[in-house]
Amino acid sequence: MEAQYRLLAELEAAFDHMIERIEALLDVYAANPGAAWALNRPRADGDWLRRALCDFWYQDGQDGRATHSYIGLIAADQKLLDEVARVNAAKAAFADVLAQIRQQAAKLIPEIKAVLPFRHPVLHDHLRGQGLARLHLKQCWRHLPVADAPLSRVRLAWYSSGRSIKRLSVREAEQKLLALDNEAPHVRLQLKRLAGIPDGEPLAQVQRQAPLMRANLFFEQALADGRQRRAMNLPLPLFIPTLDGKLPSHNQPTPEPPKGRKRARRSDERLEDEAFLPSLRVYRYRDPRRQ
Repeated sequence: MEAQYRLLAELEAAFDHMIERIEALLDVYAANPGAAWALNRPRADGDWLRRALCDFWYQDGQDGRATHSYIGLIAADQKLLDEVARVNAAKAAFADVLAQIRQQAAKLIPEIKAVLPFRHPVLHDHLRGQGLARLHLKQCWRHLPVADAPLSRVRLAWYSSGRSIKRLSVREAEQKLLALDNEAPHVRLQLKRLAGIPDGEPLAQVQRQAPLMRANLFFEQALADGRQRRAMNLPLPLFIPTLDGKLPSHNQPTPEPPKGRKRARRSDERLEDEAFLPSLRVYRYRDPRRQ
């Protein structure tokens, strides 16, 4: 118990420090705001930036794996960039302590989500009227994106075909099916289907990822390693180094991601088109020998 209390105290201190660094960043921005743009917003002002940086909350009914996005561009002088670096360092320290707690005292996580907001009444009052009282831990520790150097232009585009693929053995798939209602006809059918393939055949469990905004950054000058461009995901405002307080050229993507698949299916697609075990989102490989 002593170790658990020590970790909880460390996390509380890390959380406090992170909030202090965010407040310092907002103060610096308010004192000397550069140009800013936000998707689907008439103005990207200090109030919008505060909401973006201080949204640590679950919405009612929100999938725990999903996070809120605040897509925007912020022209940043060196003083503001220094504050961004301090915020990201504080977020990294918070994430490190949280990782220790997940490993050593995972039962503390629900308490953490409920208790930490009350350490900062300004944060809690900020959204109390909407009934939001639980922290979304990933939204706490995700870093603020920063461009490596001044940019000549930014091109933004929705990416809605993302997915994660986890390899499963036949035995692992069987155990997952048995954990469902194995008396249900559709589960029994899938167990029978699974029994008809070789035990050593690899399978793929696919998780579709939520649409996200991708930013292609074009540098004014090549970096030291020769790179002239970089692509990154943009869940939070991108801070862009600038000497004149202006934003680089950028496009205006649609406010919402497009519905359905826009990109052509890859000719080297490794998975079959139809799910082999629909209840688990498990697919067979087209050529299992190559996996």
